[in-house]
Amino acid sequence: MVRLLPTLFLAMLATAAQAQQDVSTTTSGSTATMADLVAKGYEIKASVPNGSKFIVFMQKDKSAYACEFVSVTNARCGSIN
Repeated sequence: MVRLLPTLFLAMLATAAQAQQDVSTTTSGSTATMADLVAKGYEIKASVPNGSKFIVFMQKDKSAYACEFVSVTNARCGSIN
C-alpha cells in the first residue's frame, strides 16, 4: 500500500504546482512547498498516514524534507537535515 501512495501524490502534485500551499517555518528556517521541491528534482521516498494527514518524506541527493500533507492546497514542508 505504501508503494502505491507515491503515484497518488505525484498526480496530486501536478495540481499542487498550480495552487498556493501553506508553508511553515522550521527551526532552521528552511521551508519549501511540495511543488517547489518536485520542480527542483526531489523525489518522494516514503509516506506514512498520520490521522487524516500524511507525512511525506522527499529526498534529492543528501538533502531531505518532511512534508505534512493535508490536501493539495494545504501542505507544510521543512528541511530535516
